[in-house]
Amino acid sequence: MPAPVLSIAGSDSGGGAGIQADLKAMAALGVHGMSVLTAVTAQNSLGVQGIWELPVAAVRAQFRSVVDDIGVAAVKTGMLASAPLVSAVAELLAAVDAPVVVDPVGVSKHGDALLDPAALDAVRRELLPAATVATPNLDEVAQLTGVRVESPADLPRAARAVLALGPRWVLVKGGHLTAGDAVDLLTDGASEHWLRAPRHPNRHTHGTGCTLASALAARLALGDTVPQAARAAKEYVTGAIAAGFTLGAGIGPVDHGWRGRG
Repeated sequence: MPAPVLSIAGSDSGGGAGIQADLKAMAALGVHGMSVLTAVTAQNSLGVQGIWELPVAAVRAQFRSVVDDIGVAAVKTGMLASAPLVSAVAELLAAVDAPVVVDPVGVSKHGDALLDPAALDAVRRELLPAATVATPNLDEVAQLTGVRVESPADLPRAARAVLALGPRWVLVKGGHLTAGDAVDLLTDGASEHWLRAPRHPNRHTHGTGCTLASALAARLALGDTVPQAARAAKEYVTGAIAAGFTLGAGIGPVDHGWRGRG
């Protein structure tokens, strides 16, 4: 049986990010993707036109239905929308004996808010301490800690600030820096692992954060250590970015199936 990996996240009706991206990445990496939907969005290549949050009871019921019957080898969280949903998910994760990858989604690729500002404190106090690995981008680091990154030299300071909130490891994604290679820093506070990849001249990068976190969870489910999983996820998402394609009139998605089309 393929390792079962659970995504707790919102839906992207355009198929580029969210639950849809998570399940595509998981399938590409050979695990069985499962989902707990937290919110429905009306979303396309141009942005997010609407968000409808699901009730906490519906999120709890989905989680219990999947985990109690099938079990789970790793969990990835994405868009959680509100403080009540963040708190409920953190409570559910506390009883899970599996690696947890927290992607603290705050805004979409187009700059649309995907998390109520009132939920930030719950992310800091409840969700991040449940994380095996947290995967914030630079905007999310600033949102959560106030630390702003201007160059790769600032990444260790950013990572320390996120680690202080409780995750065992943090992968600070430096993709929003505009010069040089795409540089990420993975650390548990004792060791540092710098992940570098060529920066591809491709604007079709919708879903990169979801894809990286899902790939990381998939590799953890397959038995990788955190550093091994992070390197494999970085390689996978770099290839997906290079193969990103035009879809609609705005920012297209990465190509989750790029390996099968090589």
